[in-house]
Amino acid sequence: MMKPRTLPLIGLAPMAGVTDLPMRALCYRMGADYACTEMVSAVGWMHARRDNEAYRLLMETAPEEHNTAIQLFGKDPLAMGEAAARACELGRFTSIDVNMGCPARKVTMAGEGSALLRTPDLAAAILAAVKANSFLPVTVKTRLGFDEASRNALLLAQAAESLGLRWICIHGRTREQMYAGRADYEAIAAIRRQVNIPVIANGDVSDPESALRALQGTGCNGLMIGRAAMGNPWLFRQIRQTLLGEPVTAVTCAERLALALEHIDRMIAFKGPHLGVIEMRTHLGHYIGGVRGASGMRRQLNAARTAEEQKTLLRDLFAGVEREVEP
Repeated sequence: MMKPRTLPLIGLAPMAGVTDLPMRALCYRMGADYACTEMVSAVGWMHARRDNEAYRLLMETAPEEHNTAIQLFGKDPLAMGEAAARACELGRFTSIDVNMGCPARKVTMAGEGSALLRTPDLAAAILAAVKANSFLPVTVKTRLGFDEASRNALLLAQAAESLGLRWICIHGRTREQMYAGRADYEAIAAIRRQVNIPVIANGDVSDPESALRALQGTGCNGLMIGRAAMGNPWLFRQIRQTLLGEPVTAVTCAERLALALEHIDRMIAFKGPHLGVIEMRTHLGHYIGGVRGASGMRRQLNAARTAEEQKTLLRDLFAGVEREVEP
C-alpha cells in the first residue's frame, strides 16, 4: 500500500487585528494546517487582570482550531518566560510562537518585534527563556533583518536550532522594506541550507502558482500565508489541491457571499454588535475585491453601522454581479 503523500505545512500567518478567532476558524475549514493568534504582549498580559476582556478575545479559541499557536512578543526574557508558562496552563494552544518580525513602528520603537534582529544576543536569550518555561513546542517568526546592516536571521535560526525550537518562519524582507519590493526567496534558501531546523517561508504567496514558486525557490518545509488569505480563505484549499495535482476548485460569487455573511455572524457573536461591525470593515473590502462596483461599495460598507446593513449591501452587490452573468 502506498503511503499518503506528505505535503508541506500551509499555515495562516499571525496578523495583528486580523487573525482573530473567526478568521482562524474559517481558514481551518478551508484547509489551513496551522494558525496563530494575533500577537500578545507578554508584559501587558502579565500585568493585566485575569478577567481582562481584551486578552480574553486575543486568546480564545474555536472548536475548529486543531493546531493553533499563541504568539507572544516582548523584549524582557523574564516576562516572556512567565507568559509562556501561563500560556501552557491555558491548555488550548499546541505551540508558542515568538514574534521577532513585527515591523510596526510602535512595536519596534520599544525594541520589540523585528527590532530584536539588531540585538541577536537578546533575541537568543528571549527564545531560551520561552523554551525553558514551556512544555509546548516553541517556534519563532522573523524577517531577514531589521535593515541591510542587521540581516541576522541566520543567527536567529542557529540559536533556534541550538535551543531545540520546532521551526523558524522567515519573511523574505527586512523591516526597513516593510512590504515593498519582492520577498527574497534566495536569501531564505541560503539560510535553509545552513541549518537543520525546519524553515517556513513567508511573503508574496497570493495564489497556488506563487505558493509553488515560494516552495521551490526556498526549499522550505512549508509556507505561512498572511494578507492574501484576507477575504480569501479558499486559498488554502486551492494550494492543497495544486500540491496534490488535483484540479483547483474555483470560488463562485455565491460562495464568496455566503462566507462573508458567515464571517459577519461569527464576528458579531464573538465581539458584539459594535466592535464586530467595526472590525469586519477590514475583512469585507477583501471579500469583494475584483467584483464590479467594489470601490464604491467599500465606502458604503465602511459607513454601515450594523451587521444587517453590511449584509444587505453585500447581497445587493453580489446580486448585481449574478445578473450580469445570466445568459
